[in-house]
Amino acid sequence: MVSQLLELYNAYEEDPSVKLVIIKGEGKAFCAGGAVSVLLNVSWKEAAILFSTAYTLDYLIATYAKTQVSLIRGIVMGGGAAFAVHGRFRVVTDDTVFAMPETALGLFPDVGASYYLSRLPGFFGEYVGLTGARLDGAEMLACGLATHFVPLEKFPALEDALCKANTGDPKIINNIIHDFSNKNPKLKEKSHVFRYIFFVCNRENPSGKLMGPYQYTVKHNVQCKEEEADKNKDDWISWTIKTLKKASPTSLKISLRSIRTGRLQGVGQCLIREYRMSCTVIRGKVCRDFYEVPIYYYISSIKRLQSTGASTICLNIIYAWHMYCIRYRWNYT
Repeated sequence: MVSQLLELYNAYEEDPSVKLVIIKGEGKAFCAGGAVSVLLNVSWKEAAILFSTAYTLDYLIATYAKTQVSLIRGIVMGGGAAFAVHGRFRVVTDDTVFAMPETALGLFPDVGASYYLSRLPGFFGEYVGLTGARLDGAEMLACGLATHFVPLEKFPALEDALCKANTGDPKIINNIIHDFSNKNPKLKEKSHVFRYIFFVCNRENPSGKLMGPYQYTVKHNVQCKEEEADKNKDDWISWTIKTLKKASPTSLKISLRSIRTGRLQGVGQCLIREYRMSCTVIRGKVCRDFYEVPIYYYISSIKRLQSTGASTICLNIIYAWHMYCIRYRWNYT
C-alpha cells in the first residue's frame, strides 16, 4: 500500500490536471498503521527497506506542493497517522480515534511523530507519545493535531463540495471546510486534553510536574505522578502511571529523547533520525523488547485459553508454533 501511495503522490504532483488531493480511509477507519507481524517476519535489512519507503512517503506528504485534505474518520494510529497529520488540512469527526501506541510494543513514535508531537502545546506531545493515549476528534482539534472538526453526517457533503470546487487554492478550500465545521466541539469532562490542562497548567499544580519541565527524565516524571497521585485520588493520574509502568522502559526513554530532539529539527531531519533509530531498534542491538512483546501476548493468550478450558494438545501446538517463530522467523539477521 505504501509503495502504491508513493507512486500516486508522485504522479499527482506532476499532473497539472490534479488540483487537490483528498485522502481518506476505505470503510469506517482511516488507517491503523503498519502490521507488527510484518516486521517480525523479515530481516532487519528488509525492514530497513520498508521503513525507507514509508518515511519517503511521509516526507513527500509533509512537503507536498499541492493542497491535501485528510478526511479522518475512525481509527488513525501509529504509522497510519503520518498519512493524515502531515497533510495541510486535517479534518476529524465524531468517531475519530488517534493514538501512537508504540511504547507498549517496544518501539517508539516514528513516521515524523517527533516533529508534530513536539509542536503540540506545552508537553502534551510527550504525554501522548509516552502513554499512547487515545484522543477523539474534539481532543485532536483542541491540541492542534487537527485543523477542522466536521460532524460525521456532513462528511459526504463536504467531500462533494471539495470535488465540485475544482480548485487547490488553500484559502478557498479552507473556507469550504469552515462552512461545514463545528467550530467548538465539546470536550469530554474526562478527556486527556482537559485532564492534562487541569493538572499541569492549573494553579493546583504550579510546578507542572506531571509532564515536564524539559529536563525531567522518564523516571522523574513517573515519580512526580506518583507524588501527585498520593495527594489527588484521580483516575486519570492512576491510569497514566499504570500505562507508563506497563510500557517498555527503554522505549519510553528513546521516545522522550526523540520528541525533545524533534523540537529543534525540521520534518526531514526528524524522519532521517527516526529511520536510523528504527533500524537500530529492529536489529535488537539496543534492547530486545520489540521481540519480547510477542512472548507477553503469548502468555496472555495461554492464560485466556486455560480459563476457557482449552485442551493440553491445543496449548502445546500454540507453544510449539511460538517457539518456532522465535527461533526461525523473529530473527536479528
